[in-house]
Amino acid sequence: MSRLAEIIVIAHEAEQVMEHLTQPDPEREWTQRFTRVDEGAFMADGSPLHSRHPTLQSERCFMWVVEFTHSTWTGLLAHLESLPWPRPQSVQVLIRDEDDDCFGLWMLYDGRLVEITLPRTSRKPFSDAVHGVLSRTDST
Repeated sequence: MSRLAEIIVIAHEAEQVMEHLTQPDPEREWTQRFTRVDEGAFMADGSPLHSRHPTLQSERCFMWVVEFTHSTWTGLLAHLESLPWPRPQSVQVLIRDEDDDCFGLWMLYDGRLVEITLPRTSRKPFSDAVHGVLSRTDST
């Protein structure tokens, strides 16, 4: 069954930790790869730093994005928990399943990624979604 899920990982000083997730790996249970977002994405001309200066890599990269087209990412959170984050307090994972009203937020606490309850939201079980469905409970 095809399901879409968008995942954003935000973490400071994590370029080396996340590098392997930007490459193909037949050992992983998912085939999608994260795309690195550096400060070039926020520049006026929109061009990445490395396209103007191929030998330079941004030291300020702190975000990686991926879209999963199937519910094959069930082991992703456990994998992210196992990584040697240089600044674990900065790790934030945003997940939006296709039926979610908004992104859910997970943060590392005591080595575990824990979902942070967002105001005016509710997560309900849904068998087709890895973590259920996140709904807004306000009228907006």
